[in-house]
Order: sequence, then structure tokens, then C-alpha cells
Amino acid sequence: MKWTDHSKLAGQHAFLSASKYYWLNYDTAQLTDRYANSYATSIGDILHAVACKHIRHGFKMTRGDRKSVLLELVDRNIPGAVLDGLDFDIMYDNLCAHVNDAIGYGMSPEVLLYYSENCFGTTDAIRYYDSKRFLRIHDLKTGTVAKGHIEQLMIYAGLFCLEYRHKPAELGGVELRIYQNNEARIYIPEPAELQDVMDRIVFADGIIDNTRHGGGKA
Repeated sequence: MKWTDHSKLAGQHAFLSASKYYWLNYDTAQLTDRYANSYATSIGDILHAVACKHIRHGFKMTRGDRKSVLLELVDRNIPGAVLDGLDFDIMYDNLCAHVNDAIGYGMSPEVLLYYSENCFGTTDAIRYYDSKRFLRIHDLKTGTVAKGHIEQLMIYAGLFCLEYRHKPAELGGVELRIYQNNEARIYIPEPAELQDVMDRIVFADGIIDNTRHGGGKA
């Protein structure tokens, strides 16, 4: 038999794939919701890029920027029906709050923090105040359902301390913020909490290194 050539689709995954067979039992509403949710990552990436650009150049966002952000989403091939299903007002106000607060605090966007090839990550916005020995990290969450976890920011803070050789007990303070659903959740970790995260990073990195480079069983 001569098979049809579908080489252009190599490496791609269909939304209605056989491996995710449960869609067979979905009704119209479920199919529509699941398809719309499949754009969540793309929408998040676009909004993070918008935030980074504004913070980097120090341009605060206003209500007048709303249409330009929508245009950016449309221009990046987010379907209109998907956008219609979003609570874009809350999403946009949340974006503005993150951007404007980061600019107000003089923070830097998209800073990568590195401990090893096994453990590194990029913050949405960060600033370290040398004179006060104070660390501030903000994170933007564009999703409205799954609640952001402060552990992610604790890891960033741990990576910062490990990379730049700061002891938590010697810091003047740490403030972590998650911006989601137009709310800024603030967490101020204790030095012992942050030290524990650092210790776990070092421990886990050692385990991964040993697994990667250690000899196999004979």
C-alpha cells in the first residue's frame, strides 16, 4: 500500500488525538472549552512579552493600551472566539498592575537566575536593593483558574541567593508577589524557609548530577 505523505506534520500533535481519546465523550461546550484552553500557554507567552517590553522601557500601562494588547493577541493568531470567552478586563487589569508596580519599584524583567544546568529559571520581574540588602521578586500569572504557587518564587529567591552568594539570615528582607486575577498576593518568607529551599536545590542538583554522570550497574 502507498501511504499518504504527511511529513509536514512530523512532530506535531493533533488536538483531537487518539492518545487523548476522552474527547470522544465531550459535548459541544466541553469541546469548545478544551479547545479555548489549549491557547492558554500562547496567550500567557504573549502577555508576558508585552509586560517585559513595558517594564524594560519604563512605559506604564493605561486603559488606553487595552486595544493594542488585544491587537497583539489577534496578530499572533489567537482566534476571536477564544478571546471572546476570556474575562479580558480582569486579565488586562492584572497585567497593568504587574507592569506598573514593577516599573514603580524599578525592577528588571525576564532575569534568568542560575545555579546549575539542572536548576535555573527566569523571573518575570526582580530587583535587589544593595543598600538595604532587600530582594523583591514579582510573578505574573495570566491563567484565571489554577492558583499560582509561592513555591515557584521561593525557588527563584533560592537561586538568587545561591548564584550571588547571599545568606538568607543576612538579608534585610525578601518580598515575593504573585499577580493573578487582578490581585497581588504577597509573601514574606522567613530566612529559615529560604535556607531550606536553597538546601533542597543543592541536594536535588547533586542527585541529578550523580544520576547523569554516575556509572550504571554492571
